[in-house]
This record gives sequence, C-alpha cells and structure tokens, in this order.
Amino acid sequence: MTAPLDIVIMAAGKGTRMKSRHPKVLQKLAGRALLQHVLDTAARLLARSAVVVTGHGAAEVEAALAGTQSAEAGYDLKFVRQEPQLGTGHAVQQAVPALRDDGMVVVLSGDVPLTQADTLQALVNAAGSDKLALLTVSMPDPTGYGRIVRNEAGTVQRIVEQKDANEAERAITEIYSGIMAVPARHLTRWLARLNNNNAQGEYYLTDIVAMAVADGVPVVGHRIADALQVAGVNSPLQLAELERAHQLRLARQLMEQGVRLADPQRFDVRDDARGTKASLVCGQDVDIDVNCIFNGKVTIGTGARIGANCHISNAVIAEDAVIHPFTHIDGEKAGVEVGQGALVGPFARLRPGAKLGREVHIGNFVEVKNSQLADGAKANHLAYLGDATVGERVNYGAGSITANYDGVNKHRTVIEADAHIGSNCVLVAPVTIGAGGTVGGGSTVTKSTEPGVLTVARGKQVSIGNWKRPVKQPKA
Repeated sequence: MTAPLDIVIMAAGKGTRMKSRHPKVLQKLAGRALLQHVLDTAARLLARSAVVVTGHGAAEVEAALAGTQSAEAGYDLKFVRQEPQLGTGHAVQQAVPALRDDGMVVVLSGDVPLTQADTLQALVNAAGSDKLALLTVSMPDPTGYGRIVRNEAGTVQRIVEQKDANEAERAITEIYSGIMAVPARHLTRWLARLNNNNAQGEYYLTDIVAMAVADGVPVVGHRIADALQVAGVNSPLQLAELERAHQLRLARQLMEQGVRLADPQRFDVRDDARGTKASLVCGQDVDIDVNCIFNGKVTIGTGARIGANCHISNAVIAEDAVIHPFTHIDGEKAGVEVGQGALVGPFARLRPGAKLGREVHIGNFVEVKNSQLADGAKANHLAYLGDATVGERVNYGAGSITANYDGVNKHRTVIEADAHIGSNCVLVAPVTIGAGGTVGGGSTVTKSTEPGVLTVARGKQVSIGNWKRPVKQPKA
C-alpha cells in the first residue's frame, strides 16, 4: 500500500533581494502567491497534510494562507515556525513534531512555484517505500546550486553545496533542486544527527544524503529536463522572468488546442483580486490579439474574437461575439455574460452583473452594471446603464444614463421591448419605459410611461433675437 503523503514547505526565508515589505513567498506569479502555487500542487498530490515552515513575516504568511484555504484543498494545513533561521535542515527539523512516522514526506520550497504534480508523483514513486529520492536537473550553468555527486556506478553518494565544493565538484552540472521524497521514519532519524560543520555554519538538509548512504538506504536521483519546474525566485527580475515563462507555457497550451494568439509573448492569465484561480477555456477558432489579460474564470465561445489591450475577468463570452480593443470586462462576484454575436467596445466597460443577449451592441465609452440587455438591444455611444432591465431591440441613445442611486438605495429601471431612448436622457429610477415608447432627446424622465407613447420632459426652447455675446474688455 502507498504511504500517506505529508508535504513540508520551507517558507521561512526573508528574501532580501526582493527589496519588498512583504515576505518573498507572498510575492505573486500569475496573480497568485508563490506559496499558494506550491500548496495547490500539494492538493493535486492528494496529500494528507501540508506543513508550512514560516519565519520571516510568519504572521503575515500564516494569515494570508489561512484566508485562502478551503475544504476543497483536501489536506490538513499546519504551520510551524523557524526562529532563528539556521539552514534548510534546521527548517525541516521544526516540522518533525507535525509529521507521522507512517508517511512519505515530500520537501518543497515556497519560492519554487511551477513544479508539476506529475513530476512529484514520479519522484514519490521512485522513493517507493524505503528509498530517499532526489529531484535533479542538469544545468549548463549550475552556479549556486548543490551538486549531485555520484560514484562510478552512477549511484548518488552525496550532495555538496556550492560554497563547500572543490573545483572538480563545481564542474558537475547535475544539481539538486531542493525537492526530495523520503520516508518519515528515516527523515526524523537523520535530522537528529545534523550538524553545522560547514562553510556557512548552517544545518544542511542535504547532509542526510550521505547519512542514507552510510545507513544502506538506497538514494535515487529522479532527473528531469525541464528546469522551469525547479526555478526559484530571489529577485524581482527572476520573478518577472518566471512570470513570462509561465505565461508562455499557458499560451502554447492554448495554441495547441487551436486558439489563435497574435503574440504569445504578450498574453496573461492571472488569478483575480479575490484569489479566484485563473482558468481560461476557449472554443474552436478563438482569436486573441496582443496585450490581453484574463483574470479568474473566463470562457470564450467558438469563433469569438478578442481585440488588443482588453482586460477580461470572470466572464462568459458566447460564440461569435466580438470584443473590440481596450474593453474592460470585470465580472467580480456576479460575473458577466456576453451573448452570441454580440459586439462590445472599443473602450467599453462591463461591470458585475452585466448580461448581454444575442446580437447586443455595446459601443465606445458605454458602461453597463448589473443590467440585462435582451437580444438585439443597442447602446452604441457614451452611455450608462446601471441596475436596468432592457428589452429586445431597444435603442439607447448617446449620453443617456439611468439614475439608479438616490444617495441611499439603488433602484431599477425597466425599458421594455422596442423602446427608443433619445440622446442625453436621464431615466430616474425606479421607472418603466413602456414597450415601443420613445423618449425625446434631452429628457429627464421621473414617471413611468405607457407603451407606444412619445415622452418629452425638458425645458421649452427659447431664442432671443438681437442678443450680443459679451466681449472681453481691453486691459488697462
């Protein structure tokens, strides 16, 4: 039987090179904290527990994670503190009281966000029930990493850290990623024997490799070719490089599914501000222009086109819809729906609760919030629709608004089918414009209207003859 998995995540470092007020592991990649990426991987491994070793900014880290974890994670989240920080071995020592002897322990780093679950599962499989398995990768320039030292038969003997390596050992290109799988019963025994007799005066977790060899416990190196999976973050530059590499990987996956991206280097999929995990699902023949950002859960139907410089969050865009450039769609909690064949933008804004039917037109500088527009409705220019229900084939004029807020409460406006709202109108909610009715341009409507009527509510035009415009007097 497979042993239960317990994940230990080292997240105590200060991250001085990030030059940030916030702990390094809370820096964001694709809108998600680095450490949260690692915990997501733990969930995919069906781990029994995840023990996070905190130190620098411990209270902030623990509070941030406690607020994002849910029952769906499936594991027991625990925190232990490493104070002071005396090395990687010392960090894992702090987790020992939270571990059970019957488990397989996988040690991860909170600043290494892109390790894939299937890679870790292969590492666990390599460890079996009684081996120490190390995740390794070969690098052209291994500077800064611990080297994997093998004997003539190719068996792993030990790991030597950069500062303790001799010239021959520094020439080794196979490095230790910082990730291992080891039975808990062995790990706790070896951790108790660690010392800090090394160039940095720290307790190295990597010293347990030599202990395993001395105790006759097999050590296996599971080597992968994808260095991105073991890349860590120590500076803003590295974070940006990893962000772009991650986004390019997502872009390639979408293009392999048939999505047309104008430039995969100018494309982003991120969590939203509330931490909703990013998910972009596209149908066939979807076309996405440059510099588009997708947040949270976004679905794009077959044949839809997304123009350049759009920002789309938590939305469902139906087939054959066109989102013109510079459109901002923010579904937040209530979501946004764009119907089949609808045209939106450019420079339009759809806010939470906007639901557009088939063939709806929302034009430049039009804002829609918590409003439903039925099939064929149009608001083409410079307008606001808030808390409104708009019927089929309504034409909503330029410069018109629904005055939905009285300073205390929001009220709803209903515009029934085939109504025509002229330019520069104010519909003061609560109000209903009857089916087929017309509201003359410049009207302020405060009372509901009957179907089919013309409503004009504006001051009478007055023209004054022989009127002279004031002129500026010359300066003295």
